[in-house]
Amino acid sequence: RRCEGLLYEAEVWSSIAHILDQLTYPKDELEKAWKQVLLNQFHDILPGTSIPQVFKDANQAWDSVQQMTQQIIDEALEAIASQIDFSSAPQKNAKPIVIFNSLNWMRSEVIRYPIESENWEIYDLEGNLLPSQITWDHQLCFLASNIPSLGYRVFWLCLQKKLDVLVEQKKHSEFILENHYIKVKINPEIGEIDSIFDKNNQKEILQNSGNQLQFFEDKGQYWDAWNIDPNYAQHPLPNAIFKSIEILESGPIQQKIRVVKQFNQSEFCQDYCLEINSPILKIITQVNWQESHVLVKAAFPLNLESDAIFYEIPCAAIARPTRPETPAEKAKWEVPALQWADLSDIQQNYGVSLLNDSKHGYDGQPNQLRLTLLRSAEWPDPQADKGLHQLTYSIYPHVGNWQTAKTVQRGYELNRPLRIFSSVKNTNLSQDSHKMPLPPVHEFLNINVDHLCIMALKQAEFAPENWILRVYEWAGKVAELGLKNNLNLAIAENVDLLERTIDSVTEIHPWKIASFHLIVKKGDRT
Repeated sequence: RRCEGLLYEAEVWSSIAHILDQLTYPKDELEKAWKQVLLNQFHDILPGTSIPQVFKDANQAWDSVQQMTQQIIDEALEAIASQIDFSSAPQKNAKPIVIFNSLNWMRSEVIRYPIESENWEIYDLEGNLLPSQITWDHQLCFLASNIPSLGYRVFWLCLQKKLDVLVEQKKHSEFILENHYIKVKINPEIGEIDSIFDKNNQKEILQNSGNQLQFFEDKGQYWDAWNIDPNYAQHPLPNAIFKSIEILESGPIQQKIRVVKQFNQSEFCQDYCLEINSPILKIITQVNWQESHVLVKAAFPLNLESDAIFYEIPCAAIARPTRPETPAEKAKWEVPALQWADLSDIQQNYGVSLLNDSKHGYDGQPNQLRLTLLRSAEWPDPQADKGLHQLTYSIYPHVGNWQTAKTVQRGYELNRPLRIFSSVKNTNLSQDSHKMPLPPVHEFLNINVDHLCIMALKQAEFAPENWILRVYEWAGKVAELGLKNNLNLAIAENVDLLERTIDSVTEIHPWKIASFHLIVKKGDRT
């Protein structure tokens, strides 16, 4: 999944950099990377049902793709940043930080920027000092607000005028995370969530302890790595041993509580993180996994009830019953999903989404969401998944259903965070260019429909100076693409997935994928 996200970004930013400044589009490198990713989506490699030698080769391929795409992204962002007008610095020697957004809607997000000392502060484009926080691991933390669709915004890193302006972190005796949206209480004796209270709607989300790490014996049957034991729930194992809890951060930008637990030979380190201006509780998890034939799930019992849970699938969502009746429904004790699952109560007009950045196995009950974190087969790979794992999952309480709550967008934001670029080699380069410099805040492209999501912006396969824009409709409503851009792009025709011309349509039907052939109009960019 991470490689797919990197490839999306590499295509988007390389396309924009080529249109802006004729940076060579890395077609051969991208094709090679895509083929490596697709090869490793073979049906035994992807789910982890191969022999050890296969995973050795596959992991080398994943690493190669990540390195290649990261280099492509860096080169494209440098080409774009070199054209930005940085003449409005609030102080002499101020350092520009460019925050890029690869998604097609405006968003705000907490940024963490590594610093060597605490004598720094952050300013916006109007010269206003922004609230910031130094994190426990020496990063400057601030809220980057209103980053445009497929665009960027510049912020300024400056040395502090006075050394006593740092905001002191609040001291708490209780293990509580709180902002304007929610209040979260962590149990100091077991490390689970006692309460998630929606302050705006005066609603308690949890029916019982949240983020219960539940362990089960999972011997699988004959096909060990292929199948979860259908009777795993009848074989629960003892809970993890609670080891410690501490407040890592309690500043104005983010609050973080760390819980450490031990299960047999495996250690779970989980950071509960609540950020300013966000109703989402993140659970940032690191596990040293050393088990055999053990399944572990994170469970969230909810004060809601529903006959169905919606799960994200490619370019859509599917509803599955919480009270299975047919043999086929009962056989689905574990179901696949992409970036989220959502349980919404129609009577209460309220729901909860469980987002994730790297896991695909869920199960649900009428009032519970559960995410599978890890399992530990021994055949055909005796060491399957043993070692260090890093993952993040999040709880997102919301009014209405997953469509009105824009859970799709929240899932993408977790998986494709804002990107920081600060290595601007020549801030005067744009002034020497024959083109007008780019402004310090800019939107390259906007499709003007909230319920359309861009899947790709890439070079056309058969016309190197033309481009392909691919979108899909995610809310089950008719949409009409309204292309606005500052790249002089215009829609030439509708195409299919093989980029062949098809009948022109103006409407995009619910759940449909639509592709457009774009041309660059002559004339300077606006």
